[in-house]
Amino acid sequence: MNLLIMGPPGAGKGTQAEVLVKELSITHISTGDMFRSAIKEGTEMGKKAKEYMDRGELVPDEVVVGMVKERLAMSDCARGFLLDGFPRTLPQAEALDDTLKALTIKLDGVINIDVPRERLMARLTGRRICKGCGASYHVLFNPPKNEGKCNSCAGELYQRSDDNEEAVSNRLDIYESQTQPLIDYYVKANLLKNINGDQEIKKVLDDVLVSLKG
Repeated sequence: MNLLIMGPPGAGKGTQAEVLVKELSITHISTGDMFRSAIKEGTEMGKKAKEYMDRGELVPDEVVVGMVKERLAMSDCARGFLLDGFPRTLPQAEALDDTLKALTIKLDGVINIDVPRERLMARLTGRRICKGCGASYHVLFNPPKNEGKCNSCAGELYQRSDDNEEAVSNRLDIYESQTQPLIDYYVKANLLKNINGDQEIKKVLDDVLVSLKG
């Protein structure tokens, strides 16, 4: 089974991706891992990506798509894959379609983990980090025994600057503006599976598996 997974920051997409690839015995292709691997192995596209990154520039779509093509052609993808973190924009989705056609690969579904914005804000702004040992807490889901103090080392807990409401709201705005055209694109292709991500992890996974049988 060949799948894509999408979801906003805080939706639990990474957690679902990890359990889903085990459940379906398919290969997890995270674009971050793919980049690191291609650069380390010195593939043609990895070398090109490194040139841009060394100059502090964004890696252009054609290079990213080239890396995805290299990765999908590897033998471990023959039994199926879950592509995570790509495509992020409509041009990337169209380029991915062309790539899949060239490799004679059919996409079976696009999983969209959907969580209400106010829940995402609560999840993302509630994280607290220990200044002493770096342990991570959450004011709602994993609070410390004593407010503001680490359970392990009694260090002071703080909120990272990118976890404040303004920064989180901005990240969600960017995600929504980039992703809505993608959602429309995959709805038209009759591939989108909208999944309620505001549930227990196991229930989200069960809903994904049911949607893939439909």
